[in-house]
Amino acid sequence: MGNLINQSNCKTMIVNGVEDHVHCLFSIKPVVSVSDVMKNVKAKSSKYINDHSLTRDRFEWQRGYGVFSYNQSQLDGVYHYIQNQEEHHKKKTFHSEYINLLKTFRIDYNEQYLFHDAL
Repeated sequence: MGNLINQSNCKTMIVNGVEDHVHCLFSIKPVVSVSDVMKNVKAKSSKYINDHSLTRDRFEWQRGYGVFSYNQSQLDGVYHYIQNQEEHHKKKTFHSEYINLLKTFRIDYNEQYLFHDAL
């Protein structure tokens, strides 16, 4: 996934995840749209996963994604947070983590539109 992000004219700092989600920290240039990066990464990574039979069933990403921006002084903390996903999620589910991020960033949301099966 990091290579796919880099191919989108961005610079990957770290990619890590667990069974039900992935975190990617990368820098993006103003001429690149996040939606284009995510469209490319999700399409090409799911094709790779399916072409190489890395899952028992056909793999599909959930529709949508979350994006949060950080300033330079926060990057070390975010990097370490992503680096320690396995340990972190022994204590907190992805769902509660995501809701907490939405609240921290003061993003209005409607829970009925979150966490749907892949479409």
